[in-house]
Amino acid sequence: MPPRLHSTTTEAALRSDERERALLAGVAAHDRADFEALYKLYHHPLQRFLFRMTIGPELAGEIINDTFWVVWRTATRFRGESRVSTWIMGIAYRRALKALRRRRTLAQYEDGDAVPEGQEPADRSFGHRETEDWIRQALKQLPLEQRTAVELVYYFGHSLEEIGAIMGCPASTIKARMFHARARLRGVLSRLSGEAAS
Repeated sequence: MPPRLHSTTTEAALRSDERERALLAGVAAHDRADFEALYKLYHHPLQRFLFRMTIGPELAGEIINDTFWVVWRTATRFRGESRVSTWIMGIAYRRALKALRRRRTLAQYEDGDAVPEGQEPADRSFGHRETEDWIRQALKQLPLEQRTAVELVYYFGHSLEEIGAIMGCPASTIKARMFHARARLRGVLSRLSGEAAS
């Protein structure tokens, strides 16, 4: 299950969504200032999301631009049935899959840390960095769909229903992916910690 949100976190998320809905309404009316504000608001979260899918920086930039081209053209179709973040993340996810299929292989994007130097926080302790390294290594061993579901829950705070909307499948499918991902992660992390101890 996704982590529970405190009421203050939920209120902040609602206020944020209201602001984003207002910006998106401006984009639907072809307001360039609102479009620029929405782009700036989402550029870093989308970059993090795509990096966590182990997509390299160059391709991530293309996907972000493609995503916002779709947002610009289709903002009038947003019906408000989900959060704005769910809608935009869904577009980015589908554009990422399309880009990866177009390049015909995931292998070139599975070559270690995709986050460029300088993007990670510099003030982490060694133990924290080591734990993050283990988690990153473990996540890379998950199938893409399981890894993306885990990232969206734990790093971006989306619910199972929202992830289902992003990934285009029922929440029950996301729940099953999370179950299998957790089981696999437990095994991989146990092995990694055992290797480190020895």
